[in-house]
Amino acid sequence: MQLYIGNKNYSSWSMRPWVLMRAFDIPFDEVMVRFDTFDADSSFKRRIAEVAPTGRVPVLVDDGLAIWDTLAIAEYLAERFAQHALWPRDARQRARARSLCAEMHSGFPSLRSHCPQNIEASLPAMGERIMKEQSGVRSDLERVQALWADALQASGGPFLFGAFGIADAYFAPVAGRIRTYGLPVSNATSAYIERVFTNPGVAAWVRDALAERDFLQFEEPYRTSRD
Repeated sequence: MQLYIGNKNYSSWSMRPWVLMRAFDIPFDEVMVRFDTFDADSSFKRRIAEVAPTGRVPVLVDDGLAIWDTLAIAEYLAERFAQHALWPRDARQRARARSLCAEMHSGFPSLRSHCPQNIEASLPAMGERIMKEQSGVRSDLERVQALWADALQASGGPFLFGAFGIADAYFAPVAGRIRTYGLPVSNATSAYIERVFTNPGVAAWVRDALAERDFLQFEEPYRTSRD
C-alpha cells in the first residue's frame, strides 16, 4: 500500500491515517507530495490529481484502489486488518467511537480555522489572543474536552476507548493544536494529550515533522485548504 501525504508539519488530515498505520505496524510506503501552493494548477494539485479526483491528501492506494477520505481509509484499514482492534471490539463502543470521529470530520470549524496545525511552532501568545477574540474556538475547545472526558470515563483509559485506536489517531492533530497554541485545558485533558504524544506512531510523525525544515510561511488568516 502507498499512503500519499502532504508536509507533516502542516497536514493534519495526512497525520491521521499515517499515525494509525504506524501505531498498528501496518506496512505501507509513504509518498510525500510537498505543498507549494493550493492553486488548481500547482505541482501539488497536479500530482495528487493523478491518484485521486479531490486533489487533496491523504490518499491510500492499495493494489490500484484509491481511497481518499480519512474516514473511508480508517474503515478500509479496519476491515483489511481485522486482527487489529482499530475500532473497539464492543459494538456499542465502536458506534460511539465512530460518532466521535464523524463529529471531528465535519465539526470544530473555528478551532481548525484559527488554530491550524503547525507542529514545529510554539504560539501561546497567538493562542491567548484567539481565545479572547474567537468565541467559536472557545466553544469547540469546550466540546472537545467534554467528548474526551466522557469517553475516558466510560472506558477507564488510558486512551479514549481503552487501547489506542482510530479515535485517538483522529484526534491527535487536535491534541497537537492545543499544545502548539497553549490553549487552556483541564489537567485531565493535558494528561490525555501527553499520553497521545507518547504513542510511537504520533511520536514518529512529530520527529519527521520537525526534521522537514522546509516550513511554509502562511499569512493570517491561515487557509484550511492545505488539509
